[in-house]
Amino acid sequence: MTETRSHQAVLLNEAVAALNIKESGCYIDGTFGRGGHSQLIMQALGSKGCLLAIDKDLAAVESSRSLFANDHRFIIEQGSFAMLRRFTDQHGLTGKVDGILLDLGVSSPQLDTAERGFSFMQDGPLDMRMDTTSGMSAAEWLAQAEDREIAQVLKNYGEERFAKRIARAIVAARAEAAIESTGQLAAIIAQANPVKEPGRNHATRSFQAIRIFINRELDDLHDCLDQVLQVLALGGRLVVISFHSLEDRIVKRFMRNHARGDDFPVGVPVTQDQLQPRLKLMSKAIRPSAAEVDLNPRSRSAVLRVAECPL
Repeated sequence: MTETRSHQAVLLNEAVAALNIKESGCYIDGTFGRGGHSQLIMQALGSKGCLLAIDKDLAAVESSRSLFANDHRFIIEQGSFAMLRRFTDQHGLTGKVDGILLDLGVSSPQLDTAERGFSFMQDGPLDMRMDTTSGMSAAEWLAQAEDREIAQVLKNYGEERFAKRIARAIVAARAEAAIESTGQLAAIIAQANPVKEPGRNHATRSFQAIRIFINRELDDLHDCLDQVLQVLALGGRLVVISFHSLEDRIVKRFMRNHARGDDFPVGVPVTQDQLQPRLKLMSKAIRPSAAEVDLNPRSRSAVLRVAECPL
């Protein structure tokens, strides 16, 4: 398996700066990828600092071993960031973490490796699993899902307006031959889509939706966020980079709700302290500079949000 492009960590300096790293602090990179953010975090840590990295992808875990071999400050766990509390309990870090970074979505190596089946730009096996050792592949799911279920996934996770039409086309096509490659699926979607959009491939939204569904990306994000406040120390920060409006909406709502604090009946006079906010918003949404977008077009939809557990 070959990776055709090295991964460019999006909003690298902004995200690591937002963690407000202390030399002796403990941090979590919940989406290690190819280690771009982790490398910068490690450079800021002293000998007593630590970084726990997590990734579903076995290839990402393997790459970490060459980057941080024999560095006692670094721990890598293979799995989802939805297992956050399990990993922090295991390493005695629950309630002691000074910062959590989540860089959501798919990485460039995953997109650019045809065998992984994430991209319609290269023909390859229709897999799409971030963890190839478990779960159902995209091909397996599309082989047995009803058109109603497929349409729901395309609409809910891809905001595809022709979801029903594409779902019917997929079911009709699989009756003739198994859909086993990304090229096959992309061609079916293109033929089913009646409208051409300049600058956008017909398959973009459908591939994104299927990938999100297969990997439980939004469910995992909800599960992870539910554990964040148990894991962070006072003064600890949550830094999240989103690439999809659905992801960003979840993160924004989570941060806003916990920054608002407890609910009281309308008209009850309470101070901000009495509301007991669990998070403090540290900035407005941060987006990539024009220069970064020019260098890495995949960064154009990125949104960075930062919140802190009040002392």
